[in-house]
Amino acid sequence: MKNLFRTIGLGFVCMLGACNLAPTYRPPSDTLGVLPASYKEGGPWQPATPSDALPRGPWWKMYHDRLLDRLETQLLRANPQLGAALANYDAYKDQALELDAFLYPFVTASGLTASDATSMGPPPGTPYQMTYYGSNTAFMEMHYEVDLWDQIHNSIAAGVAEAQASAADLASAQLSLEAALANAYLTLRQLDDEVKLLSDTVVVYRQYLQVVEERRTGQIASGLDVAEARFQLESAQAEESGLRAQRAVYEHMIAALVGQPAPAFSITPRITDIKVPVIPTSVPSALLQRRPDIAAAERRVAAANAQIGVARAAFYPNISINNVLGSFGALAGSALAVPFSVWALGPAVAAPLFEGGLLHAQLARSVAQWDSAVQNYRFTVLRAFQQVEDGLSNVNLLSRQYMEQKAAVHEAQIAQKMAFDLYLLGAKDYLEPLVDQATALKAEEKQIAVKEALLQSSVNLIRALGGGWSTGELPGRSKVLILTATSPVEPPRSSAVMTTSGGGACRAQDSGAGVCNRNPS
Repeated sequence: MKNLFRTIGLGFVCMLGACNLAPTYRPPSDTLGVLPASYKEGGPWQPATPSDALPRGPWWKMYHDRLLDRLETQLLRANPQLGAALANYDAYKDQALELDAFLYPFVTASGLTASDATSMGPPPGTPYQMTYYGSNTAFMEMHYEVDLWDQIHNSIAAGVAEAQASAADLASAQLSLEAALANAYLTLRQLDDEVKLLSDTVVVYRQYLQVVEERRTGQIASGLDVAEARFQLESAQAEESGLRAQRAVYEHMIAALVGQPAPAFSITPRITDIKVPVIPTSVPSALLQRRPDIAAAERRVAAANAQIGVARAAFYPNISINNVLGSFGALAGSALAVPFSVWALGPAVAAPLFEGGLLHAQLARSVAQWDSAVQNYRFTVLRAFQQVEDGLSNVNLLSRQYMEQKAAVHEAQIAQKMAFDLYLLGAKDYLEPLVDQATALKAEEKQIAVKEALLQSSVNLIRALGGGWSTGELPGRSKVLILTATSPVEPPRSSAVMTTSGGGACRAQDSGAGVCNRNPS
């Protein structure tokens, strides 16, 4: 009885003011402790501008490549994975809007019109007599649940937080796809460089073979020299064919990312020197507001916190107000001539008396889900710091490796030329220039590979830093609680990046862009 009076008293207090049973929300960043003031792997190659951050908007413009810019724009417009993530966000928005509807009364109306006739057996010698009767019935019911313990409000808060987390997931998916496209494009351009290198090498090796064959004709070189020169030429040709096959795979990957069928898409090979951009890193604490996956994890902690309030409210009485209005009227010509009406208005109270521990189990589950969300947040933050440190160390160390590799290529080319000149003078057999030629080729290929790894690392670092995104882009409650589409809409027909004229070549005004959308017919 004492508990009953306490509950009733608490109910009156809640009717006079808000009674939110959810724990006071504290951002999970408090569980991280003191964050470092700077990144460890910044190194001397990183500009000392810790207050800077990546610019908002299309981060790929930092690479100053016009075709990459056009492909990224196409991805944002036509990638199906991005469209699915957007639709998923809309679904979470509408789910939160469903919960918001429970704050308002539910009113339903119903009506019925009935007409019947009966006949009674008349006395002998008299005709049959029909009796007609019927009625008009109209009902209106109203149900309103008093949110005494903020159970509905906490459900809405959880739904809004989940929708915001879905919006952050959408931003994270977009950033991942943008980075995947940039990486694929940079790899394709690296393969263009390697194919060009091998193509030029094949020309040189063919000249070397011609010289060796002429020397053999003059009895200066042996058949072994010719065989070695021919082997070197054919090996380079085989490697070039393999690189072209790899390039085709990346071209098909880019086609899928930008929402185009692979048979109708191609990118013209081009040699371009893409510079590695200077990437501002900001301070580590700013990463909590820059990474969409961290923002999504934080919003899920907020949703789990609100769900604890929902579970706690289930222990207390639920009060609702119900109203029924009804009207009954006779049909014209019936036996009932006088219509009548009914109404009922009153509160209903439902309180749990015995539930076998169900409510306690539900509360314990909501607390466990909150703890899981906090631990997932901590893991996401730690992984983010790891990825930034990996990106910084890769960019810094690969930058130094690239400069060292350039010097190695220069020396290898000098050694190759000197060895072949000595061979022409008869001072050496062909084996020594053969080895130097192979060494120079591998050194140049290594230089291209290091440059490509450096560019890839820069993209990964930009992605690890959030790509210029910030938590200020998360939709607020008012934007979440807006109804989206109510009927299926056919996806817009995406236009090609480039179209062709005639037999499959890009139009003259578009050919400089390097991409062509072919007609497979």
